[in-house]
Amino acid sequence: MSGAMIFIKEDLKINDTQVEILAGILNICALVGSLCAGRTSDIVGRRYTIVVASIIFLIGSILMGYAPTYAILMTGRCIAGFGVGFALMIAPVYSAEISSPTTRGLLTSLPELGISFGILLGYVSNYVFSKLTLTLGWRIMLGIAALPSVLLAFGILKMPESPRWLVLQGRLGEARRIMHQVSNSDEEAEDRLKAIKKAAGIDENCNDEIVKMSKKTHGEGVCKELILRPTPAVRRILLAAIAIHFFEHACGIEAVVLYSPRIFKKAGVTTHKKLLLATVGVGITKIIFITVATFLLDRVGRRKLLLTSVGGMIVALSALGFGLTMVHHAHKQLLWALTLCIISTYTYVVFFSIGLGPVTWVYSSEIFPLKLRAQGVSIGVAVNRLTNAVISMTFLSLYKAITIGGAFFLFASLAVVAWLVFFFFFPETKGRPLEEMEAIFSRSARSKSDGVELQRGNN
Repeated sequence: MSGAMIFIKEDLKINDTQVEILAGILNICALVGSLCAGRTSDIVGRRYTIVVASIIFLIGSILMGYAPTYAILMTGRCIAGFGVGFALMIAPVYSAEISSPTTRGLLTSLPELGISFGILLGYVSNYVFSKLTLTLGWRIMLGIAALPSVLLAFGILKMPESPRWLVLQGRLGEARRIMHQVSNSDEEAEDRLKAIKKAAGIDENCNDEIVKMSKKTHGEGVCKELILRPTPAVRRILLAAIAIHFFEHACGIEAVVLYSPRIFKKAGVTTHKKLLLATVGVGITKIIFITVATFLLDRVGRRKLLLTSVGGMIVALSALGFGLTMVHHAHKQLLWALTLCIISTYTYVVFFSIGLGPVTWVYSSEIFPLKLRAQGVSIGVAVNRLTNAVISMTFLSLYKAITIGGAFFLFASLAVVAWLVFFFFFPETKGRPLEEMEAIFSRSARSKSDGVELQRGNN
């Protein structure tokens, strides 16, 4: 969409406000989709929820590729957004639930890597299809997304269902067979299965093929345990998921990815060809460093990567804000400011991609208790999409109001707040079984409480 918007505005004769709405409406619809996906995945399973997401996105892509008018383009974008919400919620949950603790960071970050690869393909397609006629080029840029939707819908049917969801349904035999497929050893498979059975309220030593569950197994009553009457640990988990999803976009990544052509144009890059090539570079940088992050998550840990990442983003955003401010007030082109803006943009993408980007999805998908996971993650993703929508739909108005440099100084300030929140309230989860997360957050809360009491005693 970032490159297509250049041509859509010219072809359909729409204004900046309509461009903002077109860019951001996907995320509003994704918010609704993610909330629906949580309950859907509890009812039909994780695997078939991915199929549903693919079908919805396929329909949206076809409509966007056809789009003779702005209204139809918006309809297709809304439908695609609904599918995006489904996919963003279910992909990390599915990955986390089939992964072993030692490789969960790597495997659960793969959806984020896939997203980055998709963004890169989008940038490349913008460059390639920009050579076509005005009316045809942008339609192919958007419509070609139907192809991976079809591949995903059929490909996921060859993958196993989540053994954790199967246990919740009482289908222990299927869960055991799949657990042996996705574990490093038979002993690990049995240990993991016992922990899951315990979390689901089933006797650890039960080896029946099918068990009749006494409790509701399709996500009924989760809202009460998650929002209305949560335990202290669950409350901390929910707040952590909401916070990390909020700050992922509040720190400005959507402004950089979606509006990078405008940023480079403000910095002094003027031709369409150079603008699109510069955004391709952003996509390549993002995918390289997210790939690096996937191998660091299970070695370095989530917390260290998160703090390092946000610290680097603060510096890069401050430098970008300064460079763009100098360009804005200069009466002639400043080569050093142009260079600073480009370097800062790429540096920001590097630090985001090595930490906050992948850790957001890994961390939020692994911290919820088993029966609360799908709908808990859906709330986090809904916050993610809402924040994304607010940034993407208001960025043009924001930088017109406080200048583009001021906008990035604002993002830098929010990144400082994010670093403090992560430092004080986010415990490490590296290598810990999913069934232990509630206890980790309980211990973290107790240790902080003990520290406060100790400080009072000293006083």
